Amino acid sequence: MTRKMTAARKSLPFDPMNPEKSLVLKKALIDKDLDRLLPARGSRLRRAIRYAVLPGGKRFRPLLVMASGACFGARRAVLRPFACALELIHCYSLVHDDLPAMDNDELRRGKPTCHKAFGEDVAILAGDSLLTLAFEVMAAAPVPAALLAAKQAAILAVSRCAGVEGLIGGQWLDLSLSRKKLTRGQQDTVMSLKTGALIHGAVEVGALLGRADAAGRRAISKYGKALGLAFQVRDDIMDSVAGPATPRPDHTALYGLAGSRARLARLVEDAVASVARFGERAAELRYLALALLDEAGNA
Repeated sequence: MTRKMTAARKSLPFDPMNPEKSLVLKKALIDKDLDRLLPARGSRLRRAIRYAVLPGGKRFRPLLVMASGACFGARRAVLRPFACALELIHCYSLVHDDLPAMDNDELRRGKPTCHKAFGEDVAILAGDSLLTLAFEVMAAAPVPAALLAAKQAAILAVSRCAGVEGLIGGQWLDLSLSRKKLTRGQQDTVMSLKTGALIHGAVEVGALLGRADAAGRRAISKYGKALGLAFQVRDDIMDSVAGPATPRPDHTALYGLAGSRARLARLVEDAVASVARFGERAAELRYLALALLDEAGNA
């Protein structure tokens, strides 16, 4: 075993023989950090902020930060604030996406959406607060002096993937493009920005904080881009088979259900192949990618 791999195992709850167990442990750490960041008591606005995050979903994006960081030997203490920040940004985007001016959704994770529970005005401010808190958390994250440049690069990467070049740009395209005339190329662009950018940013952050070399960053970038598309295709497949009351999603409308399943398999295969060079260090990254196939197959 190499010295770098030994360091990774000491610094993270990492078991390449049981990546599911490792990821469960990491999710528990992330949930604990988020609970600490978002006090249970306070104003109506603070209650709305907490409501939007806790209890949460699978914490896919923060787990990608942790898994990518583990692949490159990053320390847990360095990764955890950035993992939380990615989840705060993701939750902010859900709060705003659910608003009447956007998707106008009434339920999120089986409970009323933030604007239904607290009102549109409070929900808008809650989303704004989550976004700004994310950057506060990253800026305040303690890192060794040797990682200051990597920290700055990671914050810059998150800024880009969350902004007009990423998530927000994808939301704008989703609003402005005609659903009836949407081409496959346009659909891929929307997916790669609105959904994929934050996923790509999560694995990029892990690589940056693990001080990956250029080849490592290229590999993790390929993984993130393929996984970002795969994640949205998986979502569309699951929505498509959920029942007749569910609106027909864009990807299955363009490719059909069978075609979408085949494309999901190809994207997951591409993601896994991109990190094959890392061997057992990429066990968690492989698990997170393959889990998308399992979830779609069981839908």
